[in-house]
Amino acid sequence: MVVAQDAETLDPRFVTDAVGMRVSRLVHAGLFRLDPDTLEPVPYMASAYRFVDPLTLDVTLRAGVRFHSGAPLRAEDVVATIDALRDPALHARAAHVVSAIASVEARGDHVVFRLARPHATLLTDLEVPILRADQARDASVANLDGLGPYRVGSARPGVIDLEPMSAAARPLRILTVHDENARALRLLGGRTDVAPSGLSPSLLPTLASHGLRVASRPGANLVYVLFRTDRGPFASEDARRAFGLAIDRESIVRDMLGGRARLATGLLPPGHWAYTPRPAAPHDATKAREILHGTHVSCTLLGSTDRLRVAIARVMTQELAEAGIDCEETPLELGTLLARLGAGDFDAAILEIPELAEPNTLRVFLHSASIPPSGSNRGRVRDTEVDAALDAGDATLDLGARKAAYARLEDRVLAEAYWIPLWHEDEVVVTSARAKDFLPSAEGRWSGLARLP
Repeated sequence: MVVAQDAETLDPRFVTDAVGMRVSRLVHAGLFRLDPDTLEPVPYMASAYRFVDPLTLDVTLRAGVRFHSGAPLRAEDVVATIDALRDPALHARAAHVVSAIASVEARGDHVVFRLARPHATLLTDLEVPILRADQARDASVANLDGLGPYRVGSARPGVIDLEPMSAAARPLRILTVHDENARALRLLGGRTDVAPSGLSPSLLPTLASHGLRVASRPGANLVYVLFRTDRGPFASEDARRAFGLAIDRESIVRDMLGGRARLATGLLPPGHWAYTPRPAAPHDATKAREILHGTHVSCTLLGSTDRLRVAIARVMTQELAEAGIDCEETPLELGTLLARLGAGDFDAAILEIPELAEPNTLRVFLHSASIPPSGSNRGRVRDTEVDAALDAGDATLDLGARKAAYARLEDRVLAEAYWIPLWHEDEVVVTSARAKDFLPSAEGRWSGLARLP
């Protein structure tokens, strides 16, 4: 497999980038996992579960499960993992996932979770990987024991070798190849079997004509523009709204993404259970100039170093200039980009949420309690209506009420232009003949690799 970016870490307690997340979910496993098609949580390391009451969940572990080392999976491992993630001393990136859990108790092969408050997404949250009790709090362990279909054979910059835990599965080497042409040439030369996303739509017909399989499915993701809303040029709602009107999303999707994306009308993708239909935002440079009242806005626009992303950002800066917004496009490597966003050292940025299966994920990016360093509300949005909608969506199990709450959230974010939703990209994969059965899940994960014959 070839990917465009290195994984920042394979440690599931601290992973945030897409490659690291997807590799870590091949090595590790949780009590539940997401169905690759519906994205609903289904039992994985659990064999059964029941809600004793709205605040109490009883989970039965699968019998006979062992870590890669041969150690048996015990209820005590689950307890130790959850307690470690909740421990402020560990500074786990995944701490927010278990924030609603008040306590967790081992009872034989059962684990009992008690919530501090009603929490709609508990089963999805318990997709978080389980670690051995003796490793759960130790941030220095380089190669954590796992429960997934692969174990790490070796990992160094640019190369991750995964060894299958089943004799029926193939070993997997994941190579980081930053240059898009080099990734395409590896595919054409038979030196690579899988390239998940990361190839320009203009290359896909050529790859297909050489006998490679090009497949895609609608993705559960969001590409959007983030603003620093509390200071700088985009503290002004008018400037944010003008930015959104200046971008011709439809042309970018058609001409630069080859139609392999759906225009975003809100935050959630079409087909999602909480999706609320809305008209697509218009492209209107004249209206954008009117909103700015003839003034010019000067700003920086941060983004990826990927060639296609750089090209899209340059087209956007040209469109913005026509509306009176002078943007300096700045491509950055992922680590540098995230560091600047976390520090608030930006005006605007083009970002992607690669996995948007659960709308409560938006809490990490928009709730006022998640402003860095407490979370990833990098735009520093402080809005009581946004907080109230997120809290309401988190507090009830009723899907109708949750959908209404997230519709209110989207309405508020769009009205205030805190984000500019752009599009939802398809999950595209190019494969050789021997990997022809592989297709990523709707949120882009790679579990299907373990099932290739």
